Amino acid sequence: MGEDDAPIGRSRGRTTCALALLVLLWAAPASAQDDKSAAQTDQSVSATSSAVPTIAVSQLGRDDAIDLDGRLDEAIWSRAQTATGFRQKEPSEAGEPSERTEVRIVVDNDDLYIGAILYDSEPEGILAFQRRRDAGLGTDDRFMFILDTFLDGRTGYFFETNPAGLLGDGLIGGGGGRGGGGGFGVNKSWDGIWNVRTARRPDGWSVEIQIPFRTLNFNPRLDAWGINFQRTIRRRNEEIQWSGHRRNQPLTQPIHAGRLTGLGGMSQGLGLEFKPYISGSWKNVPDELEPTTYPSNIGGDVQYNITPGLRAALSINTDFAEVEVDQRRVNLTRFPLFFPERRDFFLEGSSVYSFAPRSGPRPYFSRRIGLEEGEQIPIRYGLRLGGQAGNYEVGFIHINTEGRSVVPREDFTVARLKRNLFEQSSVGVIFTRRATAADSLGVTAPDRYTVGVDANLATSRLFGDKNLQFEAFFVYNTDPTEGGEKRPLGQLTARGFRFNYPNDVWEAHLSYREFGSHYDPAVGFVSRNDFRRVEPRIGWNPRPGGIPWLRRFEFDVQYRYLEGLNVALKEEELWEFGVLGLQFESQDEVSFEVVRTFELLKEQFEISEGIVVDPGQYTTWAVSMRGQTARRRRVSVELEGVAGEFWNGTIRGAELGATFRPTPGVNLSTEFEFNDVRLPAGDFQTSLARLEGGWDVNPLLSFNGSLQYDDVSELVGLFAKVRWIIQPGNDIFFVYTHNWLRRQDDFGPGLTSTVSRGATVKANYTFRF
Repeated sequence: MGEDDAPIGRSRGRTTCALALLVLLWAAPASAQDDKSAAQTDQSVSATSSAVPTIAVSQLGRDDAIDLDGRLDEAIWSRAQTATGFRQKEPSEAGEPSERTEVRIVVDNDDLYIGAILYDSEPEGILAFQRRRDAGLGTDDRFMFILDTFLDGRTGYFFETNPAGLLGDGLIGGGGGRGGGGGFGVNKSWDGIWNVRTARRPDGWSVEIQIPFRTLNFNPRLDAWGINFQRTIRRRNEEIQWSGHRRNQPLTQPIHAGRLTGLGGMSQGLGLEFKPYISGSWKNVPDELEPTTYPSNIGGDVQYNITPGLRAALSINTDFAEVEVDQRRVNLTRFPLFFPERRDFFLEGSSVYSFAPRSGPRPYFSRRIGLEEGEQIPIRYGLRLGGQAGNYEVGFIHINTEGRSVVPREDFTVARLKRNLFEQSSVGVIFTRRATAADSLGVTAPDRYTVGVDANLATSRLFGDKNLQFEAFFVYNTDPTEGGEKRPLGQLTARGFRFNYPNDVWEAHLSYREFGSHYDPAVGFVSRNDFRRVEPRIGWNPRPGGIPWLRRFEFDVQYRYLEGLNVALKEEELWEFGVLGLQFESQDEVSFEVVRTFELLKEQFEISEGIVVDPGQYTTWAVSMRGQTARRRRVSVELEGVAGEFWNGTIRGAELGATFRPTPGVNLSTEFEFNDVRLPAGDFQTSLARLEGGWDVNPLLSFNGSLQYDDVSELVGLFAKVRWIIQPGNDIFFVYTHNWLRRQDDFGPGLTSTVSRGATVKANYTFRF
């Protein structure tokens, strides 16, 4: 057996296989009860809903065909049932929309088609700046919808487009944002295979959407799904929704969705998908012994639907050549910064791994896999299982990474299981394992494990229509140190709870958490431990009547108290006063804040090169201001400033960003951050500059790039990418990166030298069977 085939850690294969079998066995009994579970779910959702709107699908006949051009001129559209009855959410709750919206739905055995006509009496005012996939649509008119394919009121798929035909999508439930999150946010890391076409009309715009059933996980025994639609008329700052018109009923809460009926006979084919890729690169690092190399790679992903709701995947030679670089940030704290995941393999289906997201224990953080101090470690293969089986949501990942000179080969295993409760609640467990091969000296580190349990109890019907959420968690990791005395349970665990009341006009939360001194999950992220913390917050956001140019005020106050676990001594106390926030009807915003902070510093730390902050007690006051103009304008600006005391000195800081949209598809933005810190130990300044630009020729072809510099690392970084979506699922990428070091030397300031540069061409193609 060669070195590459040597076992890693202890009983690697037995542990991984046994864990995968456990997940499957736990999920399998629930799958056998799909009929009963689905019926119970449907009854529970319907029983608590009043006047749930319904739209029935129309079946495509043998002589019917839809030419996806956005025009809705085929005869089948005129025969299909129309969803109307849209109401305003903003600015007038449940008010009459200013424009009419009609939606129709057609299906055959393979595809779901959605057609919508978005009438507009002023078509010249329609806004459509964005074209790039998953670009934020805070600038544009848009049409959004969700599909609750398990009719469970808590998970689903999110889709959006604009008059330019942009493709935007994501997963609902358990994670918001590209790096995770929580509540009922949208995880937009998921890129499904679907298509959209739009057309301008003299009375507005229209859209045709095609979603293959192979793209979706669903319960085939259901003849109804949850569905909801929302439209934005950007120039009027108007939001219109089909089902659920209250501001406390967001589109991304499927519990408020209507019903799509008449489904049946949906086919996923064989449920097999093969996505191979090939890539070739040129890399130049002048300081290395072999400065120029030409690495290439070939690999791919195979996915198979074990059931219509449960999908398995195998990835060989997983490649991340097209991943965009992290945005630079200047760290003025003594704790590490959190950077979100950007790699598609880990982002797809990542919602299920969200664990007590509002409390931040993070027992699993995918950037601990295949990355070491920002450098990529090649992944030999990855296994993934995800989806739903009855009332269970399942997630399983196993990754094997290659060894490098200073990083031994490793195996990573993560398993997650959530059990749905009631309408919107769940309980779950998580397990992670990290096994490391012997290092160059033959020393093998012990396997490191983490186990946790969390509960997420939620209702959107408190006092009739209010949201209330409760979150609790407990996580344990094995001792990260080798040998020594056995540590007590309290030092190796994190635990806590949080009440959240996220509603219009009034919002509040109360959280409590404890992180042990040796809580350090091997596949997780912890910025600070050895503390207990309590944190209440209350916010009041009244909507004044009689002020036509003002939508609402914002006031809030937040308190935080933190003390050590081993020694109950106050280490941090914070008062944060949101003195005034204003949201204007024009979509401009401005806010002012005052912060009082107490910190006990037990050890000195170097805040800048050669400048240290001594141990002691520090009480400081600071004020900040933030403002931004409406992003619907061709030029929009964001400004944030802070001034006040900082440790035993002062700080003045400003962050300015501006975006220019000269024509649809073209975006130019710049951001500049500056901090001037004056301390008795010395003064210093930090600067960070970022320039980003993009030209999206159409929704399938885009050019974008960024140029970044900060005077802490003194690195200038260029990133440029071209993406051509031949059709959804089939892509060609060209990526170029270049990093320079700006040196201050005897030859004068501003001279730069190349640290690294490289280019990659990558192509992937999706075959479905």
